[in-house]
Amino acid sequence: MSDVENVLVIALRLSAEDRAAVAAALIQSLDEPEQTTEEVEAAWAEEIQQRLADVDAGVVTPVPWPEARRRILAAANGRREAR
Repeated sequence: MSDVENVLVIALRLSAEDRAAVAAALIQSLDEPEQTTEEVEAAWAEEIQQRLADVDAGVVTPVPWPEARRRILAAANGRREAR
């Protein structure tokens, strides 16, 4: 029997009030961020640095905003445009 099945078997033996408390705690745990704001900001800073390094090294070529916007709008409308 899997861990999930074991937990369910035990949880279903609880009173309705206790099951509601367990359900509420599980739902709340899904709403909590898995990373802190600081961790997210650090990850974004690292991503930005990597992207800048890629541009500086010539690995990628930046796309001007008007062209990027046109591509985004085309994709949103279900069209894929040639580059």
